[in-house]
Amino acid sequence: MAMVPSANLLAPPNVWRRMRHRLAVVRHEPALLIVAILTLFFLYLIVGPVLSILGDAFVVQSGDSARLHQDEGSLTAYYLARVFASKMSSILIWTPLVHTLSIAVATVTLALTLGVTLAWLINRTDVFGRRWFATALVVPFMLPTWTFALAWTTIFKNGTVGGQPGWLQAMGFATPDWLAYGYLPTVFILTLHYTPLVFLIVGNALRRLDVQMEECARILGAGTRTITFSIVLPLVRPALLSAALLIFADCIGEFAVPYLLGLPINYDTLSTGLYRALSSRQNGVAAVLAVAIMTMGVITLLIDIRMMREARRFVTVGGRGAMERRQPLGSMRHLAASLPVLCVLIGVVLPLLTLFLSTVMILPGRFTPDNFTLAYWIGSDLHTIAMRNGILVAPDFWIAAWNTVRIVGIASVISGCLGLLVGYGVLRSPVSLLGNILRQITFLPYLVPGIAFAAAFLSLFAVARGPIPALYGTPFILMLALIAENMPFASRAGIAAMTQLGREPEDAARVAGAGFLTRMRRIIIPIQAAPLATAILLPFISGIKGVSLFVILAVPATDVLTTYSLRLLDYNYDQAANAVVLMIALVAWLGTVLIQRISGAGLSRGLES
Repeated sequence: MAMVPSANLLAPPNVWRRMRHRLAVVRHEPALLIVAILTLFFLYLIVGPVLSILGDAFVVQSGDSARLHQDEGSLTAYYLARVFASKMSSILIWTPLVHTLSIAVATVTLALTLGVTLAWLINRTDVFGRRWFATALVVPFMLPTWTFALAWTTIFKNGTVGGQPGWLQAMGFATPDWLAYGYLPTVFILTLHYTPLVFLIVGNALRRLDVQMEECARILGAGTRTITFSIVLPLVRPALLSAALLIFADCIGEFAVPYLLGLPINYDTLSTGLYRALSSRQNGVAAVLAVAIMTMGVITLLIDIRMMREARRFVTVGGRGAMERRQPLGSMRHLAASLPVLCVLIGVVLPLLTLFLSTVMILPGRFTPDNFTLAYWIGSDLHTIAMRNGILVAPDFWIAAWNTVRIVGIASVISGCLGLLVGYGVLRSPVSLLGNILRQITFLPYLVPGIAFAAAFLSLFAVARGPIPALYGTPFILMLALIAENMPFASRAGIAAMTQLGREPEDAARVAGAGFLTRMRRIIIPIQAAPLATAILLPFISGIKGVSLFVILAVPATDVLTTYSLRLLDYNYDQAANAVVLMIALVAWLGTVLIQRISGAGLSRGLES
């Protein structure tokens, strides 16, 4: 009797034909495969570290098993109790939390007040020099925050921490701790840094606002107060809330300024408290603090996302015919320019000039010709122990510069390319659910402050896990962290670029027999060259001036310019450290200008004479 194959064991011919067809479709249109691979990759690279440090908060860490009388890796609530409900809680969490929130609230309030005033002057009046101010007022946001902190300590540093005195102390003026360090200078510096962000966001909202509505209200007899509070503020409220929440979230994770201005007097914030815990190998406590910072960042930025959705309800109907009348200031036109002039002087000219002068002075605060020198730039045989040459001829500087260019450059190129692939996969994937999952995963690092994300990476990659070796101490952990941290911007740039590219050019190439790689090489990349360059340069600038990732993940063998300058500060080589920071600021500024040239979007875009 003949054996007949079972239908369950041998599929009908039409099933095989459908499978072969699907494989052929995947081979010529691999968007689904790209989305699947990228989703798995970013689940490990982004979600994995977050889950890892979350787990570290609830398991016994290395070195604590004897004290806790538990095996390493076993479940415990000890670290939660130590942080939130012990005699050390005030030092570990509550006092740093109060400091962090007070700094954030004050910074938001002052930055909003100053930023809205400047946005109104530049966009709604004929103030003198408005086009030039539109660009100059944004420069402080290009500079690293610690540029201002170093300039502040150069002027106001006192004898609390030893080392070289500040200019005022060198000239005989004693500066108290409350002026040299702590809350006041931190809020002042962060306000300078974030005011341009408010200026940009609110200024853009004011430019989109059709003045005809205000004119109609004025004709109907409404006063300035009624127009402001009943028309203008409701329409720009989403922009105000978005700016406030973004600044608040950034202040929670800000590390560089509290590190430089808070640690000398033990004025801890959550970020510096996390750094102290990691430095003292209290990994469980550090994990709890990192989770607390991440939770605050996620809540804040989720509120921001909701506010942006609400912003769509406030839409003004306008277009090329919309009125854009500016209020004439008359005789006050030049006097009103004193406020933006003062902001540019304090936010750009004074800190950069202070840092530069400090690098060419032998003794701080002595402005005599014999005290000026270029030795800290190009000198040799300096009378210092750990630094014998000026930075431009010091091998350590060029090693750090090469590490910076190599690590940040490779990470930026990979970020830009992955961002383009994410955009391609999200918009071309036949399974929209998978594309939306990938979109949300790549946005996750934006919700996590940098110092907490660095701690999460350290938690995952400090030890070997399966086939992945321990990466701590190698350049690879820095590259991976930079790639993950920059994916929110790179992926959004890729999605925006692919949204503007229709399917027609690619469909025509597919009909002509071009495979995926050929279409990518000859069609997509050439068309998207400018967005791709921007998606590479933006992470590069961010990585060049970044501190949080490197201060946690870098070691002496992987020294970059930021950690090199911090090490010089620890040695009290202030002149050389300031010179390195000026080089970082120069690279960041040049990179920003290059992005504007490539993208064609200047900072004063939308402002007409």
